[in-house]
This record gives sequence, C-alpha cells and structure tokens, in this order.
Amino acid sequence: MNQTTDNGDDRDRLVRQDGLLVGIAGFSLLSGMHFSPYFDPAFILVKFLLAPSFFVSSPILLYYFTSLFVSVACLILAGVPAAIFERLTGRRNSDAASLGIWLVGVLILALPAVTGF
Repeated sequence: MNQTTDNGDDRDRLVRQDGLLVGIAGFSLLSGMHFSPYFDPAFILVKFLLAPSFFVSSPILLYYFTSLFVSVACLILAGVPAAIFERLTGRRNSDAASLGIWLVGVLILALPAVTGF
C-alpha cells in the first residue's frame, strides 16, 4: 500500500518537472528565433566562421543553424546558475528548485526576444 502512494507522489513530482522542462525548452527556442536580438550577431558568426568549415552554403540552412546555435547557447548559459546551485547545495539530481532556477535564467535571456528590445 505504501508503494502505490510513493509511485503517485513520484508521478506528481515528474509531471511538475516535465512542465518546467517544457518551459525551459520553449523559451530557449524562442530566444533563437529570427526576431531575437541575438540572432544577427550569431548569424554573422555562423556565416563566416562555421559555415565554410562544414560546407554550408544554403541561406535557409544558415538560418536554421543560427537559430539552433542561439537556442542551445541560451540553454547552456541559463543552466550555469542552476548547476552552481546544485553543486552548492549538494544535490545529486535536478529537482523543482534547480529547474526553476534554470527556467528563470532562460526567461531572462529570452526577455529581449519576447519584448522586442
């Protein structure tokens, strides 16, 4: 009987974490869109530094790779404070608190894309 209660509690925790992960991924993708202020500098970087080494010449592929590059960069940068928090508190696994910190970091990085600054 106690095992079913633990499974139910575990499912609730996982559902909350899934929601946070979807928010993290969504705002990270939003920060990599073409209207983001990070897009143009990253496009120049991708066009002149990365594209020749990977033989990418199609403009649409350059846009896709730039969007992916900016999204992943924002995802990684926003994860640094969450990783530091986990390290300082001695946590072994990510929980709602560290995922919340990660979500706030992604929101801060995506704020210029959302507001149009």
